Amino acid sequence: MTPSSTHLVVVPSYNPGARLADTVAEALKRWRPVWVVDDGSTDDSLRLLEARVGGEAGFRLIRRDSNGGKGAAVLTAARIAIAEGFTHALVMDADGQHPSERIADFMRLSCAHPSSLIAGQPLFGPEAPKLRLYGRQLSVAMVWLELGGSVLRDPLFGFRVYPLAALASAMDRTRWARRYDFDPEVAVRMAWAGTPVVNAPATCRYIAQEHGGVSHFHYIRDNLRMITLHTRLMTERILRRRSARS
Repeated sequence: MTPSSTHLVVVPSYNPGARLADTVAEALKRWRPVWVVDDGSTDDSLRLLEARVGGEAGFRLIRRDSNGGKGAAVLTAARIAIAEGFTHALVMDADGQHPSERIADFMRLSCAHPSSLIAGQPLFGPEAPKLRLYGRQLSVAMVWLELGGSVLRDPLFGFRVYPLAALASAMDRTRWARRYDFDPEVAVRMAWAGTPVVNAPATCRYIAQEHGGVSHFHYIRDNLRMITLHTRLMTERILRRRSARS
């Protein structure tokens, strides 16, 4: 497989356990290059990863000294990628929830719509926790209010192809969007800035802990973070509309 010179896969990673190696190996079967950004992991995932794919062409490991969150890890990769001439990055989770078999399809969509954010619209299986799905609907409704319609079908699903310049510009305009708030906030800010959104279906697997699934979602902390996020974005939207009318 000839590595792309414009589109790459970015896998932000923090203590994902053994599943990281499988995720990256599956991604490398379908696309190259694949970059892993280790966000200060303290588990055994990097040793297992290097043993599995360390010699693979197109694989690259970028290490951050301390944990800064998913958004910070993605931004680290984006800045390096832009400097090296890449224009787009597909971001996928390290734990195997996202469908590696859809990587090439999403990259083709990106090539057909190069100015657009290609946003995954998740298709959940019966194993998905109902409580998480119900809570997800609140975020969907809030983002639709913030964007004035259903421009973005799902703000929390992180399987996306980003135009890198638009992504970096959106993140430069906020000091937030570095942790669990990254996926919804960066998409909203990109849409506000005029980036078109193309929604595309993709399966999403919830992997149980006994099968190696790892979740860093903290129910109280991260739901409070979501409330703060949407309060900020709604306030900003109201102020923007008032400013536009004045």
